[in-house]
Amino acid sequence: QVQLVESGGGLVQPGGSLKLSCAASGTISNVYSMGWYRQAPGKRRGLVAVITTGGSANYADSVKGRLTIPRDNAKNTVYLQMNSLKPEDTAVYYCDAVIKVLGLTYAYWGQGTQVTVSA
Repeated sequence: QVQLVESGGGLVQPGGSLKLSCAASGTISNVYSMGWYRQAPGKRRGLVAVITTGGSANYADSVKGRLTIPRDNAKNTVYLQMNSLKPEDTAVYYCDAVIKVLGLTYAYWGQGTQVTVSA
């Protein structure tokens, strides 16, 4: 059994910062890519950022220069550092990870955490 547990969402004013965390736990052999997606009301879930085990990261154009995705491989944890937040960043943020478990590889999702950017 593998779980992704997210934390760190909340309400923040425009221009503010938040840091999300996502920790993978369970019978894990290896964690490959980890990433963050978001889904705003009435919209499809879309990629925010993804990072490989080696630290290579890719970002959606809308967040480049404002969000970063550091990772702690020893803790099987990925973060999303969000700076200069805008109202259009308001969404439910989901963590995603590709994990090897007992010889097979699966994609797992976290439960989602709400981020609201509003004055």
